Amino acid sequence: MHKATYGMALVLGFSLALGGCSKKGPAERAGESLDRTGDKIHDAVTPDGPGEKAGKKIDHAVDKATH
Repeated sequence: MHKATYGMALVLGFSLALGGCSKKGPAERAGESLDRTGDKIHDAVTPDGPGEKAGKKIDHAVDKATH
């Protein structure tokens, strides 16, 4: 009986911990900024075609809608 109680407490603790991680921290925001900068540099060196540009716009729209 005690194992079931500890198991339920463990599951509840993990669900609360994971639920609290919806807000981005400063390190994650800085990493995303570096990713965008890297993408911009890559695009300047090797420009994308129209299909790639459309795909990136869709990706950014989906990211904005889900985050």
